[in-house]
Amino acid sequence: MHVSLRTKRSTRAAVALLAAGALMLTAAGCGGGDGDTVSGGPPPNTVKLPNLKGQKLQVTAVWTGTEQENFTKVLKEFEKRTGAKVSFVPSGDDMAGFVGSKIAGGAPPDVAMVGQVGVMREFAQKGWAKPLDAAAKAELAKNFSKGWQDLGSYQGKPYGVYFKASNKSLLWYNTSAFDYAGAKVPKTWPEFLEQAQLISDSGTDAVAIGGQDGWTLTDWFENVYLSQAGPEKYDQLAQHKIKWTDPSVKKALETLAELWGTKGLVAGGRGGALQTAFPDSVTKTFGNKAEPDAGMVFEADFVAANVADAGAELDKDAKVFPFPAVGKDAPVVTGGDVGVALKNSKAAQALLTFLASPDAATIWAQSGGFISANKNVKFSAYPNASMRKIAQALIAAGNDFRFDMSDQAPASFGGKPAQGEWKALQDFLKNPRNVEGIQRQLERDAAKAYKN
Repeated sequence: MHVSLRTKRSTRAAVALLAAGALMLTAAGCGGGDGDTVSGGPPPNTVKLPNLKGQKLQVTAVWTGTEQENFTKVLKEFEKRTGAKVSFVPSGDDMAGFVGSKIAGGAPPDVAMVGQVGVMREFAQKGWAKPLDAAAKAELAKNFSKGWQDLGSYQGKPYGVYFKASNKSLLWYNTSAFDYAGAKVPKTWPEFLEQAQLISDSGTDAVAIGGQDGWTLTDWFENVYLSQAGPEKYDQLAQHKIKWTDPSVKKALETLAELWGTKGLVAGGRGGALQTAFPDSVTKTFGNKAEPDAGMVFEADFVAANVADAGAELDKDAKVFPFPAVGKDAPVVTGGDVGVALKNSKAAQALLTFLASPDAATIWAQSGGFISANKNVKFSAYPNASMRKIAQALIAAGNDFRFDMSDQAPASFGGKPAQGEWKALQDFLKNPRNVEGIQRQLERDAAKAYKN
């Protein structure tokens, strides 16, 4: 999930929004301003698509629940415009394993929505992914900054369309819990820990963590590391040019342990967090608006959809603030899901062309829980002030962003359940005192995956 910008293998693969973009989010928690009316209505019709009547496509992505429902709306519009029939198959968290098994069986899906740039480039390297055709490339160039185009490329050739982007440096808070505790929005890590303790002292655990899903823990680490160690070190670690035994990694883990290892700050304790899936971490924070199990939850803009699922109202029951500055600057890490064709077909390329258009992105934007790096999507398409501010910050960053570090890594290290970084950080959540042991575990797995 998840979103990503950095440099891996050849072209650029690092992605973190400018800290200036984060400042725009401060107002997002307040609502109002920026107008709360939504454009609504039918999506724009700006892109020409071929007649595909009688053709069938299969699309796979990690999305389930509300995300799958919203993506299905996009696919339905594509069907309406082209006459094609599109089926959706959830891949599960292990996209690389799912696609690999389908290719081995001779029946890959037509299009995959890949959440890790490292996995996308592995697909291109193996010849599984097919380069974009002229129409898809033209639509991509018209609507996306060069940074996002480069991110979807391998060895200078465009393969993918970053349809769904995410700002992964956000904390969402229950306004009732904050009001009851007398807590305030923090700007720095020490302030964050102080407010977390204040919430805990009021009788509510401070932060819900979806530790059952290892990718949430990598996002925690990346935000702390980017802010504390800085962009240069971040890029070096993302490419394994420095080891996970580096002192900068030790410092970041010790900082995380200040939260993860303090009693009362993690909802349900560390053991409970390890049994909590990401959607449930949002429910713990907003499912019972007046008496929640947690005061805050950390994750990307897609939390907005889960807030709605929990029965809470964004900008009223739920508000958002940027990840606090651990070092000099507040971090903003981004991620995204990139569409790639796994078959050389007119229909697969047409779907990627559609996904590169503002037409497709507008459909999901109106439904909520989604932001787009497409610069021609109107901000009025987003359903509330919070999402508009988040989207504006993403577009304002232009080419200056950093991508989710684990998503840049080989899948065996950064993108698979129960192994690599996901497993190591789950082990660290279980025992935050074992800093050096986890560093050795991370380095051992990274060296094997990167082969350097």
